[in-house]
Amino acid sequence: MAQGNTYNILMYSHDTYGLGHIRRTMAIASQLRRKGVNILILTGSPLVGRFNVPEGVDFVRIPGMIKKTNEEYLPLSIKINAKHALNIRRNIIIATAKAFNPHLFIVDKAPMGLKREVIPTLKWLKRCQPQTKTILGLRDIMDDAQSTIDDWEDKGIYNVLDSFYSEIWVYGEQHLYDSIREYKIPDHIARKMVFTGYIPRTVPKGGNVAAVRQEEHFCKKEKVVLVTTGGGGDGFPVMDAYLQMLESNPSPGFRSILVSGPFMPRIERENIASRAKAVGARFHHFFRRMEILMGLADVIVSMGGYNTTCEILFQRKPSLVIPRETPRLEQRIRAEVLGQHGLLDFIPWQDLEPGRLKAAVDKLLFNPKPYADALSSFQFRGLDIICDRIEAFRKGGQ
Repeated sequence: MAQGNTYNILMYSHDTYGLGHIRRTMAIASQLRRKGVNILILTGSPLVGRFNVPEGVDFVRIPGMIKKTNEEYLPLSIKINAKHALNIRRNIIIATAKAFNPHLFIVDKAPMGLKREVIPTLKWLKRCQPQTKTILGLRDIMDDAQSTIDDWEDKGIYNVLDSFYSEIWVYGEQHLYDSIREYKIPDHIARKMVFTGYIPRTVPKGGNVAAVRQEEHFCKKEKVVLVTTGGGGDGFPVMDAYLQMLESNPSPGFRSILVSGPFMPRIERENIASRAKAVGARFHHFFRRMEILMGLADVIVSMGGYNTTCEILFQRKPSLVIPRETPRLEQRIRAEVLGQHGLLDFIPWQDLEPGRLKAAVDKLLFNPKPYADALSSFQFRGLDIICDRIEAFRKGGQ
């Protein structure tokens, strides 16, 4: 049971593919911690222990699941059937909620959780802890409009949003992408929606950036391109095209760092590592503090996932996105929206080839001013709005 002067925030991140969910959850948690606030994160990420968990934040690890298709999930490590693993996860989630007694429950992205696993907890909170505020946190773009509408209608998501959530926080700007309009949100649900704006991220200290530059064996004046594919599970084609570019241009005029991500299959990762070494590029399987590498880079090449994009924009870095288009169009839509505002450049997945990649990287490296001008006025107001909402909850407001 919480002490009378503490405020307990329980956060749920299902984490079945990549690093996006846990990175967003950790970013929000690190910004919300303060005296008198306890934050507990429920996560299925096998990598949560590799992150720096700040004071006032802790986590409960539920058995990991790996996504095979949009509808099929299998246990990541333990050798039991999927139904059994989901039962264990469901029981841990509701037991944690009962023991932690949260004032605020924030669910990341999936309104029902993985395979409806948070529904029992939402029902219990509504029945037994009606004073607890329940929040669904959504990234700026879920998928293309029709696919999202069809999915939400088929799964009864609109009813869940209506019945179980106090508010819905959209971590984006309504003028860039209006999910109320795009996803045909009914008025009575739209009134619950708060567009927080994008979530600010950590900015590395200059001394840390300088130290990593030295560790990577880069001279002070050398331009640097960072290539990251997030979790890396589907990032090989981007890394492969980038290395083909370097292999055909022995003196490209810049240095490179490649971070494959922890979920890139081993045979692909070893291929990338050996080829990177051959062309003089630095390679990392996983880098604990990506914000430092981003601070070091002059240009960042990525696939444009929500969290990577936020981190790049917050550091005001020119970036090139090669967005995947399966199983969702989310990354492609985000790249198009932000590209229309001059905030990044992108190459469609089907057009990815070494020559076009080299031209795009050179453009960003040697003519960054248009991007710098657009980035200078881009706002990150998510923390302020989220904190305002929590303060209103703590004071008993709506």
